[in-house]
Amino acid sequence: MISSKALIDETSISRATLNNYIQLGILPKPLVQSIASDLDEGGARILGYFPDDAPERVRAVQVLKGRGLSIAQVAERLAQTDSLLDVKEMDEGASTGIRIKENERQVKAAHHQASKGLQNLSISVDNLIHPAYMFNYNFELSWLNESARKEVFGFESPPDKGAERNLCSLISQARGSLDSQQSIALLTLLMKFFKSNMGHDALMKIIEQGAIDLLDYLDVINSDEVNQEGVINEAQFSAKNSLGKMTHYRIFAVYFREGILVVHFPEEEEKNDLLNFLSHRDRVIQSLLSQRLPVLTSLAVLVADLQNSVNICSELPPDEYFALINQIWAAMGKILSKYAGTHGKHMGDGVVYYFFPKNESNYLFNAVICSVELRSAMREISAQWQLKKNWTRELQLNIGLHEGQEWLGGFQSANHIEFVALGNTINEATRLSDFARLGRIWATKSLVSKLSAEERNLLDFGVMIKSAENGDRFLSSTYSQIQSLADLNQGQYEKIRDIGQLAITQIRDVRKVVSTQY
Repeated sequence: MISSKALIDETSISRATLNNYIQLGILPKPLVQSIASDLDEGGARILGYFPDDAPERVRAVQVLKGRGLSIAQVAERLAQTDSLLDVKEMDEGASTGIRIKENERQVKAAHHQASKGLQNLSISVDNLIHPAYMFNYNFELSWLNESARKEVFGFESPPDKGAERNLCSLISQARGSLDSQQSIALLTLLMKFFKSNMGHDALMKIIEQGAIDLLDYLDVINSDEVNQEGVINEAQFSAKNSLGKMTHYRIFAVYFREGILVVHFPEEEEKNDLLNFLSHRDRVIQSLLSQRLPVLTSLAVLVADLQNSVNICSELPPDEYFALINQIWAAMGKILSKYAGTHGKHMGDGVVYYFFPKNESNYLFNAVICSVELRSAMREISAQWQLKKNWTRELQLNIGLHEGQEWLGGFQSANHIEFVALGNTINEATRLSDFARLGRIWATKSLVSKLSAEERNLLDFGVMIKSAENGDRFLSSTYSQIQSLADLNQGQYEKIRDIGQLAITQIRDVRKVVSTQY
């Protein structure tokens, strides 16, 4: 037996944590005994005593919590096994340095059940030993594990560009364990998964616009052959593994907003643990997004910043200021989602959003229309607050739009993933937002010139030319360098000087209402 005091000292948990473990059933209720010898020393009148394996159970809790389980999940797992956990084997080589002295008699009785009980907890995106990979809905590979790289695709490293990670080209050119017949069979199966989730018409539209190589496979597949269980599809597939042995797999497809996760799992292995892991969708997608492959991609960048935010903050009580900012972000979020904007890094009171190529829409035009709708939403919010506060102040959102080709990756903290694009495109869009004043939208010539003639005809854009002799006039469908529009020697434009030669234009309006996402 071990006393509560010794247990706390050995495991470094608090008494409150100890009581919580007792309430959750992780530890049994202690055997309470009076300790007469402690009275003279000012010690406790009574002490609780626990079984000898209590420190091991506490350390097991610490290991499992370190693997991302909640305390409730840990308690449930320990209740299922109800035996000494083989933590040493589970955590072999871990930096925690936990080493448990095992009682041979107890381990022989409990090892098999404990190992089986912990199997599904040890499964994670990091240690899936069988091939696993993810394709987005543009049929581009966005994540894979080492087994998929070796056995399915066979490349040394994934291609840099998103267009080179196309489903059809990757499978048809695969140099892994699959032969040509197996590659075609796998490609057909993956197309079934996409068709089952998207439907024939939506899939056909995407294929016709950007993945024409897949067209031959569309008419021969029947998504009804795929066994669908909620958001997890399942089908059979046979192929050679890395050792050249023919293996019969169950292939599972899990659908997320960001794409389809595919896992190859040998039929002879128990699948319940894998399905349990895949059912924790939030945890799975969080891990996948944190490890998504950096990709060199074309993109449009929208940077929006609230003008005079420092002054507004000083004029409003803190609760009203935060209410205002939250209202702005909520309104922006709906519009940005409508036009498939991806949230980037927050900058104080402003936001950065990325728009990526999509087969069903023009990402550049989406960014432009989105900016116009953001400005309209801000005008409505401004009118509401003028009425509420009896203000004359105008709330204005200054927007910069740019396009380019940059590396996209993700930064992860303990509970948040932030998508970040690296390069001059983002920096220049940020400076363009700084240049914009009075709620204007400024876009680069490179972005507007890449729109189709039809799309440009929908826009009212140009440059205001100021002239003391002839008066100010707006020149439609024109561009100008920033240094021709402002005196960059003035201190207020200090941050803009390095983009002085950038050609830009002001987006004033969309000439007709676009009722659906373009």
